[in-house]
Amino acid sequence: MPQPSAQPSPPTPADPGLCPLCQGDNRCAMEREKASGQPQPPCWCVSESFSADLLARLPAEAQGKACICARCLKQFQASAA
Repeated sequence: MPQPSAQPSPPTPADPGLCPLCQGDNRCAMEREKASGQPQPPCWCVSESFSADLLARLPAEAQGKACICARCLKQFQASAA
């Protein structure tokens, strides 16, 4: 008797408040403003640079939807140096 084929599960949508690399709080000011309705200062990330190599590590479902946290950014920069 043939085995039923396993259906791949759809990707879990990215939580915009969590880093897609470590699942920690990404401290995204834009997401905090959406959640609280309170204006926030500019996000920490606007003064940072994210390389194409780092962005390529994001799962497809998180690209353009969830921010990398400062800790993952610093770890990547240190390992690339």
